Amino acid sequence: MARIDYIDPAKAADRTREILGKNRNANIFRMMAHSPRYLEQYCRLGRAIRSEGELDPVVRELAITRTGILCEAPYEVAAHKRIGKSVGVTDEQNEALENWQSATCFNEVQRAALAFTDEVVKLRRPTDVTFNAIASRLTPGALVELQLSIGFYIMTSKFLETFGVDLQPVTEVVG
Repeated sequence: MARIDYIDPAKAADRTREILGKNRNANIFRMMAHSPRYLEQYCRLGRAIRSEGELDPVVRELAITRTGILCEAPYEVAAHKRIGKSVGVTDEQNEALENWQSATCFNEVQRAALAFTDEVVKLRRPTDVTFNAIASRLTPGALVELQLSIGFYIMTSKFLETFGVDLQPVTEVVG
């Protein structure tokens, strides 16, 4: 249950209402709309992460969903399992993300990215072995995008959990 009220889109400023409309008035954005300027910049960076980089979208979505799992953010996990499916993440992969280490449905790049994700979320910084494993499989640009994606979704997961943002029916959530 949300810890503070969501913004009513009908009462929001024009620009905020426009941003909310583009994002289907999803609860995360209605909560974030308490700070319209941050909402706008958050959406700009989120859009860049999800659509403007060179990082393979499947790798990106596996890392984002795994980040949500590790941060215990069900809203984020549900949203990005759906987004992942739209870019090629299989049902088997989505189901295996809780215990990916023992799963056989991930290729070498995906496994290296998931190990990297685990360490970025859990440790101060990834170990040299884990960093080198993913760095040898991605371009420097894609590696930067992977780390920034994980960091962005750590922040997002913490935001969702801090404010108790409610899950929405599948037809309503964008992510």
